[in-house]
Amino acid sequence: MRTTIALIGTGLLVLWLSAAALAGAPETFAGKCAGCHGKDGKGQTAMGKKFNIKDLTDAKVQAAAKDADWEKAISDGVKDAAGKTVMYGSKGKISPEDIKGLVKVCRDFKGK
Repeated sequence: MRTTIALIGTGLLVLWLSAAALAGAPETFAGKCAGCHGKDGKGQTAMGKKFNIKDLTDAKVQAAAKDADWEKAISDGVKDAAGKTVMYGSKGKISPEDIKGLVKVCRDFKGK
């Protein structure tokens, strides 16, 4: 009986933590990503234009990348063809759950 209660409690904790991570993702995007990607995800900021950031509302952009690609970009950063860093990685600065939440935020821009 104790094992069952412990398993249920652990499952509920995991669900709560996952929901909390997703709930904080819009705030994380606003604070860490919107400066370049724009609050609307269109990339029409000064930095977005400078680095030719893709429009996250574009269905073609959404279809071209898998979630794992975006998770890697958020975690490890992005370099241009010349090898210059155009987006710094967040590995160690935000949790893997928060990175998944940011991908969901990016996916939610589709069609807006």
